[in-house]
Amino acid sequence: MITEGHIGFFFKPESIALIGASPNPEKLSYTILDSLLRMGFQGKIYPVNPGYQEIRGLKCYPGLDEIKNRVDIAVFAVPAPAVLEILNGSVENVKGAIIISSGFREIGPEGKELEIRLKEILNEKGIRAMGPNCLGIYDTITKVDTFFITSGKVERPARNGVSVLTQSGSFAAMIMDELANEGAGVARVVSYGNKVDVDESDCLEFLAGDDATKAVALYIESVGNGRRFIAAASGCVQKKPVIALKVGKREPGARAASSHTGAVSGRYEAYEAAFRKAGVIEVASYEELKDACKVLNRYPLAQGKRILIITDGGGIGISIADACEEAGLRAPEIASRTVEKLKKKLPAFASVKNPVDLTGSVRNEHYIAALQEAFGEGYDLAIVSLLWGPPLLTPDVAEKIRDFADSCGKPVLICSPGGKFSREMASAFTAAGMPVFFTPDSVVRAAAVLCGGKNKPESNLR
Repeated sequence: MITEGHIGFFFKPESIALIGASPNPEKLSYTILDSLLRMGFQGKIYPVNPGYQEIRGLKCYPGLDEIKNRVDIAVFAVPAPAVLEILNGSVENVKGAIIISSGFREIGPEGKELEIRLKEILNEKGIRAMGPNCLGIYDTITKVDTFFITSGKVERPARNGVSVLTQSGSFAAMIMDELANEGAGVARVVSYGNKVDVDESDCLEFLAGDDATKAVALYIESVGNGRRFIAAASGCVQKKPVIALKVGKREPGARAASSHTGAVSGRYEAYEAAFRKAGVIEVASYEELKDACKVLNRYPLAQGKRILIITDGGGIGISIADACEEAGLRAPEIASRTVEKLKKKLPAFASVKNPVDLTGSVRNEHYIAALQEAFGEGYDLAIVSLLWGPPLLTPDVAEKIRDFADSCGKPVLICSPGGKFSREMASAFTAAGMPVFFTPDSVVRAAAVLCGGKNKPESNLR
């Protein structure tokens, strides 16, 4: 009998069996095995295929029943009917399954019947399962990678603090690739597809107590048990931020979700209410969720919504200030006593309002002076924008701003608008471990997440 919870073994497995293992590079199972080996998984790997005696130097077993040791995770990369046939056999040594195979509910009535029977078998056998129709797990802590897309096509991000939960495998691959490309990392990524058993609520309950996870990002097409989701999300929010992107809000997207994972999306307003009740921060787009992952890897939530803006270009500063107001953030004036301090530390050409405009004659030390004097008790988060045209501005400023951010204990976000040269210069911030954004809108979206979301009052912020 399957019981809710108790899925921790998926995230600390000692053994993995790959059903349908193959030495043929054209097979999905070849890439899965290659991913596990490249990742450096330290546990036992058992290829399973009656057609081979050895694959990649590993003994290949004709069936799961030939493996005499416990199998924590059995990864299924065989056609849908074969999944049921194998699970109907002798699988007493199997604790959990990741069912990569498609051909279930997402294809229509025939597949739905298969999935109903799959659920019955899993329940009879007492096996917890992710999938079907999923990528499974990418885990930087335990070095598990069951993704069937090569690292040459989807770059694997390094270890960091955000865990991603998603029904969509393509979404998992996309956000992993982009985060890696932008120098950001993840803790764990879970793609659970059709959710025949393990779902977002199970994962939220586990991640709430996971010290390796600083924050959780959710991609949601549908939720089966709303009350359980609210309880699981609320419990997680008590310990770390939870961010959610709900897709399928409108009819065309809902239809696509149904054919994708067989999801029944439900009324969007119900999800909005659930997120509010649970304290989940909702984002409106993929870009916003990606930006949230970048900042939550580095910073905890801000204590309020008061934003200090420092820039070397007046127009960019105005754009950021406008975007802050539209996002429900505030850019209050600098206190008069602080203005006097700034005037003593900054050149006469600087404008010491909020935004602080250091102009095109800026030097590295002017940014640091502005932060040191202005980013005091009156502000909860700073946005620092750098246009790299000023001749005396150099990439060395990145480490100085990073050191200040580390010492002040409050979020400092970087905006570096421009093209090729600006991005090359901004890479100094990425190398220093600071997330970089390239437009006023994107940096403000990230700030809004750290400030608890547009609709969250300051009194409720941690």
